[in-house]
Amino acid sequence: MSKRRRYAIVGTGGRCRMFIDGIYGAHRERAMLVGLCDISQTRMNYHNEENRRRFEAAPVPTFLASEFDRMIAETRPDVVIVSTVDCYHHEYIIRAMELGCDVVTEKPMTIDAEKTRSILEAVERTGRNLRVTFNYRYQPGASLLKKIMMEGAIGKPTAVDFAWTLDTRHGADYFRRWHREKDKSGGLLVHKASHHFDLINWWINSYPQRVFCMGELKFYGQRNAENRGETYSYDRYTGNPEAKDDPFALMLDSTPSLKGLYLDAEEDSGYIRDRNVMGKPVDIEDTLALTARYRNGTILNYSLVAYSPWEGVRVAITGTRGRVEFTEYHHSHIIGGQSDEELAAEQNKKWESTLVLYPMFGSPQKISIPRGKGAHGGGDTGVLERIFNPDAPPDPLHRDASHIDGAASVLMGIAGNLSIERREPVDCDSVLHLHSGRPEKGGAESKAEKVVSAMPA
Repeated sequence: MSKRRRYAIVGTGGRCRMFIDGIYGAHRERAMLVGLCDISQTRMNYHNEENRRRFEAAPVPTFLASEFDRMIAETRPDVVIVSTVDCYHHEYIIRAMELGCDVVTEKPMTIDAEKTRSILEAVERTGRNLRVTFNYRYQPGASLLKKIMMEGAIGKPTAVDFAWTLDTRHGADYFRRWHREKDKSGGLLVHKASHHFDLINWWINSYPQRVFCMGELKFYGQRNAENRGETYSYDRYTGNPEAKDDPFALMLDSTPSLKGLYLDAEEDSGYIRDRNVMGKPVDIEDTLALTARYRNGTILNYSLVAYSPWEGVRVAITGTRGRVEFTEYHHSHIIGGQSDEELAAEQNKKWESTLVLYPMFGSPQKISIPRGKGAHGGGDTGVLERIFNPDAPPDPLHRDASHIDGAASVLMGIAGNLSIERREPVDCDSVLHLHSGRPEKGGAESKAEKVVSAMPA
C-alpha cells in the first residue's frame, strides 16, 4: 500500500465536508488532513471541532486566506483541495501548483475564459496534476449510460436532449447564496450546468463547437416578485418573524451545521447565507435554453429551470442504431456541512432512476440500475475512491476528470453566457482552442495528454 498522502483544504464551507469525511473515514489509511485555509477562523474551528467529535481527531493547523503560502510551506501537502467560492478557484489552483502541489478542485474549474486560460497555462508551466470533482460521472445510472455508449449500442450519436429541473428547495438555494451574483459563480450555466455539460461531453466523447443560448431571470428576484404582486420587508430570513411562513425561508439557526458554518461565521466572513430569493441583487438566470453543435456533429438541445415543483433529469441520446433514455427523480438537499452519511440518508428518501435502450428495429430493453451508496446517488463515494486511492485500478469508463475535461465543461457555459449577452451564436474556438487528441469516434476515450492552447477571445 502506498504511504498516506498529505492534503490541505482551502475553502471550508459546507462542500468541503465531503473531502474531510473521506479523509477521516473510508480513506484514513491512505490520506491525512494537514491544514485548513479560509477567510473565516470560525468555520475552520467548526470543522476541527466536528473532527474531534466524530473521529476523535486532533485539530489540524488553520490559516487565513492571506496565509496560504505559509500553509503550504509549513504543512507540506502533496495535494491541495480547492472548495472556495468559484471565482477564486483559479487563484488557489495556480498558486498551489506553483508551490509544487497537485490540486483537486470542486466543479466548476473556474468561471470565465480568462481564468480558464490562466489555469491551463499554469498546468503546462508547472507540470502538476489537476483533477476536477465531477462526482456525477460515478453515479450508477450515469456510468451505465456511458457503458452503453462505449459499446456502440446506439451507433454514432447524432442528437442529445437534456433537461434538468431544480426544485423550489435546492434550486432556490442558489438564489440565497453567493451563486446569485454572476461575477462570483458564472451563473447557473457555469456553476450548475458544468456538471451536465461534462456528462454530455463524456457520454458522446466530444467537445462543443458552436453554441446558441437564451436565458432570463423569470421567477426569482425582486422585480419578478413585484410583478406577481408580492412584497417583502426583509433582505434575509433568519431572525425575521415576517419570514416565518415564507416557503423559501431558510433559518440558519435551524441546524448545528448551518449555524456553525454560516451564522456564527458572519462576523469574520461577511457572508450572508440566507438572503431573500425575492430580493436584490440577483443577476443570474433561472430559466435557460441552449442549443449546441459538437465537434463530432452531435446536436444538443439543453434546458435548465431552477423553480420546478420536482427535481431531476431527463436525458435522451439518439444515434444511428437506436436511442437510450435516462431519467432520475431526486430528493433535493441544501448544502450545509452535513456528513456524507446524513446527506445520503436524506437524498435516498426519494431517488428513482430508469434507463431504457431502444435498438432500432428491436424491442426496448429496460436496464436495471443498482442503488448507489453514499450521497448524490453514490457519486460522492465513487469520486472519493478515485481521488484518495492511489492504487485504484484503471477505470474502463474513464471517469477521472482532468483539467481538460474541466475546461471543456465550463467552455459550454462561458460560450452560452456570451451568446445570451450578444444574442447570437458563439463559436467555441473564439473562446478557447481545445486540442486534446481525444478520438471523436470509435472506442474508449484516450487520456488528454496533448497541450491545450488557450487563445484570447
